[in-house]
Amino acid sequence: MHSTTKETPFRLVYGSEAMIPIEISHGSLITQANDHEQARHAELDLIEKVRSMAIVHHQALQQRIGQRHDKNVQPRSFHVGDIVLRKSKEARRPPSHGKLAVTWDEPYRIHGVLGRGAYQLERLDGTKLPNTWNVNSLKQNYS
Repeated sequence: MHSTTKETPFRLVYGSEAMIPIEISHGSLITQANDHEQARHAELDLIEKVRSMAIVHHQALQQRIGQRHDKNVQPRSFHVGDIVLRKSKEARRPPSHGKLAVTWDEPYRIHGVLGRGAYQLERLDGTKLPNTWNVNSLKQNYS
């Protein structure tokens, strides 16, 4: 059984549960039914309802996961004039460079707030950087 949909993927695709050979040879409740064709048609009639319930279960799970994630997220924002550190080029390189590699560049000042987590930076001497930076690549400098 799949935990997010409460149904097996086989049933969602084919409309019935998969049977292993031992169930067929030794008999189970499914194989002992008198009218297999009628039982199969009944399962196929219900499959749309099963699929719609699986969608509802999946959406409910996604909502719970989103709420749990949003509860732990603390939004960051900076204002013009704040001193920040930005991720260095080495921080964006593969981990083969070693765990002791420099991960944050020199301090920068926020020059402009573009909204939605985008910022323009300038060096402390006043020279502006040509690119914009996302809030995920910045952190507050407390020194």
